[in-house]
Amino acid sequence: MTQESNQADNVKVGIDKINFYTPNHYLDLVDLAEARGVDPNKFLVGIGQSRMSVAALDQDIVAMAANAAEPMLSADDRQEIGLLVLATESGIDQSKAAALFVQDLLKLNDDLRAIEIKEACYGATAGIQLACDYVRSHPGRKALVIASDIARYGLDTPGEVTQGAGAVAMLVTGDPSILAIEPESFYESRSTGDFWRPNYSTVAFARGKFSEEVYVGMFEELWDKAQQQGVASPENLQALLFHIPFSKMGRKGLRTLGNGKINEADYVRLTERFEQSIVYGKEVGNIYTGSIYIALVSLLENDKSLKPGDRIGLYSYGSGSVAELYFGTLQPGYRERLDTQSHRALLDNRERLSMSEYEAMFSAQLVADGSQQDLGRSDHSADAPHYLKGMKAHERQYR
Repeated sequence: MTQESNQADNVKVGIDKINFYTPNHYLDLVDLAEARGVDPNKFLVGIGQSRMSVAALDQDIVAMAANAAEPMLSADDRQEIGLLVLATESGIDQSKAAALFVQDLLKLNDDLRAIEIKEACYGATAGIQLACDYVRSHPGRKALVIASDIARYGLDTPGEVTQGAGAVAMLVTGDPSILAIEPESFYESRSTGDFWRPNYSTVAFARGKFSEEVYVGMFEELWDKAQQQGVASPENLQALLFHIPFSKMGRKGLRTLGNGKINEADYVRLTERFEQSIVYGKEVGNIYTGSIYIALVSLLENDKSLKPGDRIGLYSYGSGSVAELYFGTLQPGYRERLDTQSHRALLDNRERLSMSEYEAMFSAQLVADGSQQDLGRSDHSADAPHYLKGMKAHERQYR
C-alpha cells in the first residue's frame, strides 16, 4: 500500500451538512382509520405512525430533492461538489438520471458526476458509501447525496397507511462537521421477492410479513458479524438507527437485541434513543431511501443528551434485498449544523387534508400523451422554491 493510500484511509470523511424537505400537505391517520373502518390504534400503536405527508404533482422527487438541498448549500459548496447522487425508487425516467434535473435546479457546476441509484430503500446508503470513497480519493472535493421518494401503495390497500413523501439531502466532505463515517461496514445482498414495483405500475406490491422477516433476519446476521469482529460492541454504541418505513419495523429489529443478547443497560439506552429517532418519521411517513436518514436528523435534533464523540450505528435495508450496517462518530460542534427550528416549523405548518382532498391528490396524474399540462404550485412557502411547472412534449418542465 502506498503512503498516499494510507493517508487517504486516515482522512476523516462523512456528513458535513444534512437537511430534509417534506410536502406541505398531510393526512392524519386517525382520519384514514375512520374512513377505512379500522381502529385508529391499529395505525397509531400497531405500526407506530400518526401522520403521512402527501405530495401534490408539482412536488415530485426532483423538486423535493432540490428543496431539501437548496437551503444548506453555500456558494463554495456548489463549486466544490464533484459527485451528485440521487437515490430513489420513485424514478421519473427510464434513461435520464433525476440527478441531472437537480443539478440544473441547484445551479451546480458541470464539473461533476451526476447519477441516480436504485435499490429500493437501500439506495441512499449506497450513495453515501460511494460519496465517502469519492471524497477520500479526491481531496478538497465534496459529494452531495440526496434521498428522495414518494411511497405509494394505492387507495384502500393494506399498505396505504405506510405511504409518505419527502427528501433528505446530505453533503459528504473531508473533516465533516456532523458525523464521521467509519470505513469498515457489514453488508449482504440476496434476491428476495418481498417488495417490488413493475415498470407498468404506479404503485408498489409487497409481501409484508415476509419483508419483515427478511429485514430482521439480515439485521441479526450483520449484527453478529460486526460483534464477532469487535465492531458492534454495544457498550461503545450510544445509538442504533434503523430503516423505518414505519416505526414498528425498526422497533422489531431493535428488539432482537433484547432477552439478554446485550447488557440490559445498553439495551435500555439504545431503546430510549430509538424513540427519539422516530419522532419525525412518525409525522412524515415512509420515504423509502430517506427513511433511515430522517431518523438520523430526528435523533440529533430531539435527543439533547448526545455529545461529540458518541458512536452511532445505522442499519440500512432495501427490499429485494440489500442490507448494510455501518457506524459513525458525532463531531465537535455538530449541533450548530442542525436546523431544528426550521424542521419543526416545516412539519407544523403543513395543511391537513380531508379524506376527499387526499384521495383526489393521490389520484391526480401527469399526462402521458405528449400534450401540454400546466400545474398549479402547491407550496408557495420559502421551503419550496423548486417545483414541477408541468409537462410539454413528454418532458417535465421545472421552475
